Amino acid sequence: MNWEIVIGLETHAQLSTVSKMFSGASTAFGAAPNTQASAVDIALPGVLPVANKGAVERAIRFGLAVGGTINRRSIFARKNYFYPDLPKGYQISQYELPIVQGGTISILTKTGERSIRLTRAHLEEDAGKSLHEDFQGMSGIDLNRAGTPLLEIVSEPDMRSAEEAVAYAKTLHSLVRWIGICDGNMQEGSFRCDANVSVRRPGASLGTRCEIKNLNSFRFLERAIEFEAKRQIEILEDGGKIAQETRLYDSDKDETRSMRSKEEAHDYRYFPDPDLLPLEVSEEWLNEVRGRLPELPQAKREKYQREYELSAYDANLLTESREKAEYFEATQKFLSGPAPKTVANWVNGELSALLNDRGVDFSRVLVTQEAFARLLDRIRDGTISANAAKGVLQGMANGEGSADEIIAKRGLKQISDTGAIEKIVDDVLAGNAKQVEDYRAGKDKAFNSLVGQVMKATQGKANPAQVNEILKRKLAR
Repeated sequence: MNWEIVIGLETHAQLSTVSKMFSGASTAFGAAPNTQASAVDIALPGVLPVANKGAVERAIRFGLAVGGTINRRSIFARKNYFYPDLPKGYQISQYELPIVQGGTISILTKTGERSIRLTRAHLEEDAGKSLHEDFQGMSGIDLNRAGTPLLEIVSEPDMRSAEEAVAYAKTLHSLVRWIGICDGNMQEGSFRCDANVSVRRPGASLGTRCEIKNLNSFRFLERAIEFEAKRQIEILEDGGKIAQETRLYDSDKDETRSMRSKEEAHDYRYFPDPDLLPLEVSEEWLNEVRGRLPELPQAKREKYQREYELSAYDANLLTESREKAEYFEATQKFLSGPAPKTVANWVNGELSALLNDRGVDFSRVLVTQEAFARLLDRIRDGTISANAAKGVLQGMANGEGSADEIIAKRGLKQISDTGAIEKIVDDVLAGNAKQVEDYRAGKDKAFNSLVGQVMKATQGKANPAQVNEILKRKLAR
């Protein structure tokens, strides 16, 4: 029997301010426990919170980037609940009037491109962190994160598979880094997702949802959704009912488990925070923020497809990060002639693989764009083969010199002299009569064997295109 998975994501992006949402305390990661929790963060008597203008501006930037509505007047509210790492007994958030409403995120999956609607994006402060290790059976509380500025981004339940959810999360992750509002460091908790998952018969009303909390990797997000959907389907097919609850994903056991019953909005007893005035965004401020926005990923993707005739897939890979797109564009300026497809293939392929192997991204330039362009020029002018260029790229990243220096040092220059290649081909044909006979009898694999013999005889230095052309011409006689 068919089931449809329905997924909505709530994503917490830590805003890239140096101080907290309502105090001047530092947001730097890695400080000793409880050294960055100010009197405001823990609501000691007599203190008053003051909204961080930089955090508000980042929220506006996000709203403009996704085409949402920026509410000129929004309200901070108190979200009341008790938890050991919530020192105030409430969290300052936004509820009825968030700073951003609506907007869309465009994602690309195997089935094509589609838009995911956003419900809202609102400002709030983070809670502290419970520590359960090395306390001899007890738990500790670190309040350094208390008051850290967050932008909670809530999607509509528009996703229908774990693949779509991961594509959405990756696209959103790229966007918040692209516009400079969040560093996206998932290991440090700067970007984490809660997944609301339910199942239903196609066309039926929405089923009962369960929320899976604090998923801090795309792999865990995918696995958690797949497990939870399967769990719910099995319960329903056995005649049971789904309990609305909050669940945690156990990566060691690859399963979700119950954490607590799911709260509704009225359980939090929201009310406007009496210590904070309504947040007002002027037309002048809005236009100022809009004017500083960079060209957005979607616009770049469309430009790459239109101007460079790249595929949607290539354009999507190139815009995974702003640094990667800038590297692609800068490399083209240094080339001896336009070759966007070649640059895209190498940036998305060998260079990305090299950076990944070394645990860095395009924000750290191991090979300058000019040096990389020179390497691509040597492939295009036939100086070296594409296969040899892979080793040269590794050498450049290791600091062994420029492409030309490494080619000369390693003796990698291709043999492109037609006469020299023809002589080697004649020798290979004379010494491999059986393969020649097989090829002329219609066995195509014999041709590859002959190519291999020529390349071996030249120590891989013969121009492959010339080898193929000469072999075919001589075998056709």
